[in-house]
Amino acid sequence: MRMGALALLWGSVFLWIELALTGLSPVQITVIRCALGALTLLVLARVNGQRLPRRLWGHLAVAAFFCNALPFLLFAVGQQTVDSGVAGVLNATTPLFSLLIGFALRTDGPVTPVRVLGLVVGFAGVTLIFAPWQQQGLLSLGALALLGAAAGYAVAFAYMGRNLVGKGGPIAVSAAQLVAATGLSTALLPFDHTPATPNVTAVVAVVVLGVFGTGFTFVLNYRIIEDEGPTSAATVGYLLPVVSVALGALVLDEPLSPRTVVGMAVVLAGVALTRLAPARSAADKRPPERTGHYQLSVMSTERDGAGGRSTDHR
Repeated sequence: MRMGALALLWGSVFLWIELALTGLSPVQITVIRCALGALTLLVLARVNGQRLPRRLWGHLAVAAFFCNALPFLLFAVGQQTVDSGVAGVLNATTPLFSLLIGFALRTDGPVTPVRVLGLVVGFAGVTLIFAPWQQQGLLSLGALALLGAAAGYAVAFAYMGRNLVGKGGPIAVSAAQLVAATGLSTALLPFDHTPATPNVTAVVAVVVLGVFGTGFTFVLNYRIIEDEGPTSAATVGYLLPVVSVALGALVLDEPLSPRTVVGMAVVLAGVALTRLAPARSAADKRPPERTGHYQLSVMSTERDGAGGRSTDHR
């Protein structure tokens, strides 16, 4: 269920970014998004009795750069010139980058033929949904920015899986990472000469983006990296187009073409294939006493009643 929740939250991120750009610059959106996400997680950490880590700030700064400050900025920059269809396809390259990085650094589970097939099938489904051959902008600077953001996420997932998972409560670690990201992105403000012209739409969009699209999602993300590995965590990128298309049809009454429906089915099939051979989790690689930090009451609704393990998500 975690993968579905995360896909639902992240699937709406592109919409909120587009709306926030109506009154804020990419740098301003990045700073506010990181700050609101950090504030949300600091409150949750306090409620759950978790303290910020004391000795991880070097690792947190690296993770914050690749997972927050850099991709958040690149997404906002890229979406100024690239439509959502191309953005969706480029964002869905994250699992492929993650697979290559995890294989090279041995930070993920075994690379089996079934997993590779699932990743390839999933990407094919995303491509079928958006049909990038019918759209413009695939070779633009905006597209390269989005591709860089996807690669940044993959690097971050591998780094977090090796250096941060299991080093403290996930809410506190996530909060600390977003605090670091806020500092990194704030350093860019003196170089941002775009005047802010905030309106109600932009303000509401950036608040939702920071609290829900950033704060709550990072707790789920850490849990999935811990339980299933970086590549499984990145696989949620394949579900984002399915969520966005489904919401468009249900909420905005947008038409669903046969190609889109087939593409959604192919995406789900690809994700299912990656789940048939679950990767060795990061939790399996750590001493049992460290995994105890992750048994959080806030996640109690995601556990089964038998063994106390979190429900499968990604």
